[in-house]
Amino acid sequence: MSTSLKINGKAVTVQAEPDTPLLWVIRDEIGMTGTKFGCGAQLCGACTVHLDGAPIRSCSTPVSAAAGKNVTTIEAMAGDDIGKRVQAAWIAHDVPQCGYCQSGQIMSAVALLRDKPKPSDADIDQAMSGNICRCGTYNRIRAAIHTAAGTKGA
Repeated sequence: MSTSLKINGKAVTVQAEPDTPLLWVIRDEIGMTGTKFGCGAQLCGACTVHLDGAPIRSCSTPVSAAAGKNVTTIEAMAGDDIGKRVQAAWIAHDVPQCGYCQSGQIMSAVALLRDKPKPSDADIDQAMSGNICRCGTYNRIRAAIHTAAGTKGA
């Protein structure tokens, strides 16, 4: 079945069953591999992308739910003002260790900063609570988000 999507501002048509997870369409049909598979059950956040600006778990979102909507992946963050700030802060704070979860972490952080440009520690903890980092870099993630926001944190 044919589905029309807008991925990172570009119109694409993919051939996938309506219930195919958006993650697999992004990775296998379109060939964008920055979005990662983690758990497949909406628990870890590695597969986070934005759907019309809101962070969603692409591992469990059917491609049919994205039809006609704007999907933004980690690949678009280098061209996004907030995405650039977050990525620079990630580097400055040496956030990644293994790096596997980082695309999802960054996507959640960007969504947070769009909604709350000057988040508190509580705002950050709430927004990032669904993103698991097996390496435990949570303090560096919080510090990087504050840096990207231009705040010092609590």
